[in-house]
Amino acid sequence: MAVQEGSFVRLSYTGKIGDRVFDTTDESAAKEAGIHNAQAVYGPVLVRVGSRHVVIGLDDALVGKEPGDEGTVEVPPEKAFGAHDDSRMESVSIGKFAEKPSIGQSVEVDNREGTVANIIGRRVVVDFNHPLAGKTATYWFRVEAIVDSQPEQIQGLISLYTQRSMEVTIDGGVVTIHLPPAIMYDRRWLLWRSRVVQEIFDFYPDVGEIVLLESFKRQPKPEKEPA
Repeated sequence: MAVQEGSFVRLSYTGKIGDRVFDTTDESAAKEAGIHNAQAVYGPVLVRVGSRHVVIGLDDALVGKEPGDEGTVEVPPEKAFGAHDDSRMESVSIGKFAEKPSIGQSVEVDNREGTVANIIGRRVVVDFNHPLAGKTATYWFRVEAIVDSQPEQIQGLISLYTQRSMEVTIDGGVVTIHLPPAIMYDRRWLLWRSRVVQEIFDFYPDVGEIVLLESFKRQPKPEKEPA
C-alpha cells in the first residue's frame, strides 16, 4: 500500500546542508557528525504525512512511496526552513545580556530565540530567523512502515513531541493516555501536551474525550534485616 496524505509512517532520515549533517534519526550518524544529544531518543520517528511533522519538501516526497522505499530529495529554502528575512535582523543593547555574547552564540531576547550575527560597540545584531533559513537542505529518507493501529499512532505522536513513551488505550471514543510517574515535572511534556491533545482531536473525528491518567502504585516496604 502506498503512502497517502494522512498516512502515519515510521520514517528514518538524515538532513544535510552541503556536507554537514544537521539532523538525523540515526544515532551513529549523529555521533559521527558531532551533533549527538544524550537526552534524545534515536531511531525511526512516526509522522503523519501532510501534517508538517517534517519540513514541507520531505513531507511532500513521502506521498506515493511504499514501505521499504528510500531516496534523496533536495529541498529549497521555501520548503525547508524559509527564506532569510532581513527584517528579522535586529540591533539590541548589549545591556540586554547578563554576559557579553559572542558572534554565532544562540541567545534569548524578550522571549525570542536568535543568533548573534555581529557586535558593534554597545549594540548586538541578533538574527531571529531560523538558523537554517535561506539554506537548501538535502534529505536522505527511508519509509520503514505504514502504521495503521490508532493506539500506536498516538503513541508515536506523543514520542514525536515529548521524546517519552506512554501507554495509550482507546475505548468507545475515549482515548486514555497513561502518564508515567513524575511527568508533571517534565518541561517538554508540559510544553507540548496541548499540541498532542489538539492533534488527536484533529486526526480522529470519532474521539470525543481524552483522559490523561496519572496513577500511583503502593511500593512494598523493604523487608527488615534479621537481627
